[in-house]
Amino acid sequence: MLSYLKPSQVISIFLFLFIILFSFASLAISQDTETIEEIIADSVNIFIPTTATDVVAVDHVYDCGEAVDVSWTLSTDDEKIGEYKILRAGEGSPDFVQVGVVLPGNFSFIDKSVESGQSYIYKIAAVYNGNAVESEPSNIVIPDTEPVNWNLLNLFLIGLLIAGAVIYLISHAKSGKKLFIRKIAGLEAIDEAIGRATEMGRPILFIPGINDMDDVQTIAGITLLGRVAKVVADYDIKINMPVARSLVMTTARETIREAYIGAGRPDAYSDDMVRYITDEQFGYVAAVDGIMVREKPATCFYLGAFFAESLILAETGNSIGAIQIAGTAMPAQLPFFVAACDYTLIGEELIAASDYLSGEPRQLGSLKGQDVGKLLAMIALIIGVLSITIADAWGVDFFVWLSDKMDAMFTIQN
Repeated sequence: MLSYLKPSQVISIFLFLFIILFSFASLAISQDTETIEEIIADSVNIFIPTTATDVVAVDHVYDCGEAVDVSWTLSTDDEKIGEYKILRAGEGSPDFVQVGVVLPGNFSFIDKSVESGQSYIYKIAAVYNGNAVESEPSNIVIPDTEPVNWNLLNLFLIGLLIAGAVIYLISHAKSGKKLFIRKIAGLEAIDEAIGRATEMGRPILFIPGINDMDDVQTIAGITLLGRVAKVVADYDIKINMPVARSLVMTTARETIREAYIGAGRPDAYSDDMVRYITDEQFGYVAAVDGIMVREKPATCFYLGAFFAESLILAETGNSIGAIQIAGTAMPAQLPFFVAACDYTLIGEELIAASDYLSGEPRQLGSLKGQDVGKLLAMIALIIGVLSITIADAWGVDFFVWLSDKMDAMFTIQN
């Protein structure tokens, strides 16, 4: 084909093709150059945050050497940082391991994975988009055990005061001096309720709750049973005591037996007075309700720990016209007993009643000693409320000082 073209035409064609190829090559080179420039620009603009400074590690106070408190000064680029990594190494070890992470704005961390008596150093790594800048290492810290927590000294002194009052009042009661215990209406009604059963010739029903002997409410109920059993033994009244725990059955039988022996009538006692029913809650309640409906006791005692069965028992007793005396320390069940029973021992009155009836010096002294603690708490509450109110309302300097002192005295510092 080239043989039909003139030399000048061939040269023109080659020049034209050369120009086209040169144009494409120049375009490709310019694009590659722009890409390289972008890469270089991106690498130059990588953000490297400033590091955290002033890393300090101290032993966590008032523990068993199980923690170290780490603090630091935030990076000047804190608002751009993603997180701070807490790094730890043993003294002399070049290997730091991560023991925690905190978000920006946090400048402290408690390391709870240390061992008492070991030496540690810490670093803080400021992290941004995977780039971490480590701080200078902290001081060496050795966690140790502190045997006394002086921050709780105020509570120790308060406890010491109450314990001293208990010991003094116990010795006071042992010396034969009478301690004043206010009368409890439910206790005063026991003799009346038992007398009513005697007049009507109907039995007494005694329910000590549904918990075992490891519950203080059950123990208090058994103590009150001793008081009831003495009157029952003296007047030869029938007592029926269905229980939900075998150990409670054994204890109740011994309590009633001792009452009959004390009354000089041991032959009148029978183990059938106390019967084990079942440990199952509502099976026990159904059996007791059946006993109530069939035997129609003149008096019902509910003294111990009760749960959902409280209202069922109290309503059934009320429906048969029995005098009912209840007592429990379960707050949710007290409204049912108050509504359906004639007398109710509310909360701690149940425990106080057992102490009152026992007449045992240690129980009476402990009861009065607790009253001293309650009196101190009431005084502290009144003084604290008044001082804070006056300090906030009128800013009186004395009451500002007093409110601060009261706040410091009853604040637990860890």
